[in-house]
Amino acid sequence: MTLWLDLARGAAAANTVVLLALTGVWLRNYRRHGAGHTLGLLAFGVFLLVENALWLYLYLLHPAFIGWFVAADVDVQVGVMALCGLELIALAFVARVTLR
Repeated sequence: MTLWLDLARGAAAANTVVLLALTGVWLRNYRRHGAGHTLGLLAFGVFLLVENALWLYLYLLHPAFIGWFVAADVDVQVGVMALCGLELIALAFVARVTLR
C-alpha cells in the first residue's frame, strides 16, 4: 500500500466520525425546533455521510479501485487524498461552530 492511500483512508474515516457527531446534533436540534435551516444541515450531513461511506468502501474493500490508486502517479494519489483531507478541514470548522 502507499502512504497516500493510508492518509486518504484516515481522512475518510475521520470525516465519517465528525459527520456522525454533527448529524446527531443536527437531528436532535431539528426534532427539538423543526427549523428549516437545521433540516438543511441535516440533509447536508446525511449526503456527506453517504459520500464518505462510499470513499471508505472504495479505499478498504474495492480491489479494482485500490489497484488503480496504487498504480496511479503520485500526483493523482495526492489529489484524490487531498479531496478527503480538504473536506476534513472544512468539517472541522463546521464542527467547531456547531459544537460551541
